[in-house]
Amino acid sequence: MSLFTESEARAILDKVIKLSKADECSATLTGNREGNVRFALNSVSTSGVVNDVNLAVQVSFGKRSGVATTNRFDDESLERVVRRAEELARLAPENPEFMPAVEKQDYVATPTFVQATADITPAFRAQVAAESITPCKEQDLVAAGFLIDNTGFTAIANSRGNFGYQRSAGLDYTCTVRTADETGSGWVAKNLADASQFKAGSEVATAIRKAKGSVDAKALEPGKYTVVLEPAAVSGLLMFMLFGFDARQADEGRSFLSKKGGGNRLGEKVFDERIDVFSDPTHADVPVLPWDPEGQARTKHPVIDKGVVKFLNYSRYWAQKQGQTPTAFPGNIIMQGGERSTEELVASTKRGILVTRTWYIRLVDPQTVLLTGLTRDGTFYIEDGEVKYPIKNFRFNESPVIMLNNVEELGRSVRINGGAGVGGGPGIAMMVPAMKVRDFTFTSLSDAV
Repeated sequence: MSLFTESEARAILDKVIKLSKADECSATLTGNREGNVRFALNSVSTSGVVNDVNLAVQVSFGKRSGVATTNRFDDESLERVVRRAEELARLAPENPEFMPAVEKQDYVATPTFVQATADITPAFRAQVAAESITPCKEQDLVAAGFLIDNTGFTAIANSRGNFGYQRSAGLDYTCTVRTADETGSGWVAKNLADASQFKAGSEVATAIRKAKGSVDAKALEPGKYTVVLEPAAVSGLLMFMLFGFDARQADEGRSFLSKKGGGNRLGEKVFDERIDVFSDPTHADVPVLPWDPEGQARTKHPVIDKGVVKFLNYSRYWAQKQGQTPTAFPGNIIMQGGERSTEELVASTKRGILVTRTWYIRLVDPQTVLLTGLTRDGTFYIEDGEVKYPIKNFRFNESPVIMLNNVEELGRSVRINGGAGVGGGPGIAMMVPAMKVRDFTFTSLSDAV
């Protein structure tokens, strides 16, 4: 099934809105062409392309709402999905937190579509697999990885006159390289909007270097250490905290941004003054859809400014209840960094630990954002500004709130993931820096490689 143009999408959504007999109607039309290639044990295991277009219709009678979906777009099918949504709405209980559809919004187009990514072919995917596998075979290493590319569109409309249409494209690549005896492991990941900037050979070289370098890892006593966290390790920790920038959670005492005695910490200094974070849907490196899942227009705004909390997300319901202005759910988070590379952060470290990535992370305490998880795929001991030897992986117990108060240096910010993109889901695109942090808490050793 082909992806719809703006005029084709608008025609379908206009027809759906007119068919509805409910008090109000909203519709979302999404389409996606997803290509992929997966490889393991130095061989391609699966590859293919999946096309999908889906229409979701939500209608409301008073505070009763119903949703129905279809992937057929003839007149009979469109009427059927609208009537089904209306039937479900009449059966549904009233929602005490119901909010009407958003009024007409002004959306600023964002650069989420790149033709080079939309033009990816099976030959491109096969070449990525070959460039990943061949150097590993030549060096008696074993590669496993996944490339997925997406091209699609999202269109929204409602009975209050709102309409939006946006195309998106992006790719994700991960590769794990292991030594033949499985005692060494390296890993690399890349997320990009523009496929022309992707070079699998140079990416896999990083994983190869770490796989070779992590053989014969030594055990180091758990405790508090200075760490150099690569961007992938940073993002795994910050993602949990950034979802806590929600006004309702804070006001109800369920967040690290809750104030003792009630209220929230908006406007308070919570982090080191070098911490600056903002959101901008039009950002050239991590653009996202210009609207949030409710259809509210996104804007550029600070989140943390010199350590001070400048933003909390007020949903339309909570804003009305608290007498505040509602805010769109941000689609991206950009943390300002410095100019140094990860290698330069290592060079400035007397003694410490280099962490490639964090994984299997779980939230222990939402009110302090205490997290537990493991290091993986390349953990190394640093001495006198040099990586001296590989060390066994650790389990850590650490809060990103504390971590961002123990920052010693920030590296350059890089794109880690593209977030929601097609479909406008709740994912957040991120740019974060490598960072050097003191007193990071490792609690025990892990036998995982």
